[in-house]
Amino acid sequence: MPIKNIVHGQTVTKEKLQRAKELRRDMTPAEKILWQELRGNKLGVHFRRQQVIAGFIVDFYCHKAALVVEVDGDIHDLQQEEDARREKVLSEMGLRIVRFRNEEVEKDLAGVLAKIHNFVVI
Repeated sequence: MPIKNIVHGQTVTKEKLQRAKELRRDMTPAEKILWQELRGNKLGVHFRRQQVIAGFIVDFYCHKAALVVEVDGDIHDLQQEEDARREKVLSEMGLRIVRFRNEEVEKDLAGVLAKIHNFVVI
């Protein structure tokens, strides 16, 4: 039986849930940096990391703000079509997506957090 998850009305396969757990264990350095600032409701809202939504695993998700935060490394330069398809599906669900490059998180964390904060102020 599929596993229910935090995004209402969806089910998640055991395989997808396992992959999300692996990604939480093996976060990139930039994801680790950002997670330290998002965890524990530090921006006033709750974020989850490596959340499964519509079959996709997003880096960070805030249900209250309907916000997906993605941290992109070089691999995303090679998968722009897939990223666009993914963003279309998530946007059609009413989610907002904001993307940051690894370098942006590592070199301008305050700026990244300010942009995220602007999205989550409800």
